[in-house]
Amino acid sequence: MATALNEQIKWEMYSANLYLAMSAYLQDAGLTGFSHWMRIQYQEETAHALKFYDFLLSRGGQVTMLSIDAPDANWSNILEIFEETLSHEQEVTRRINELVHLAKEERDFATDIFLQWFVTEQVEEEESVKDIISKLRMIKGEGQGMLVLDKDMSARTFTPPPAN
Repeated sequence: MATALNEQIKWEMYSANLYLAMSAYLQDAGLTGFSHWMRIQYQEETAHALKFYDFLLSRGGQVTMLSIDAPDANWSNILEIFEETLSHEQEVTRRINELVHLAKEERDFATDIFLQWFVTEQVEEEESVKDIISKLRMIKGEGQGMLVLDKDMSARTFTPPPAN
């Protein structure tokens, strides 16, 4: 279980780096609200990694900081960024579900309970990104609709997850 949790810490940190790269791309494109939204996403993923880190330490496990690959940072447009974000969050969901499955197999009830917060979080993450994709498609990624949506994205705030 500890090996799998260390892999998840690595994946959460990769996710953070991916979203920070997306934030930089969006900032360069003059979409400061979307850039802000991705920067908050970066903060969330970093907090998720630390949540796993703290949990593993609290259970007497050894944290191993694994190498993190650099994310690809080549996108053509904002819709592509959010479609990749959705695909990425679906992969995170798959990985969380695999951790839950492993915890149940190992009869590690404490980890199973701990992971339930992430199961719920992933439902919210995917729903949020799907909503943004729908809006981007509706306005075709252009015009006044983009300006309004960009402004809306700047209102997002970071709320740290609860302690373990």
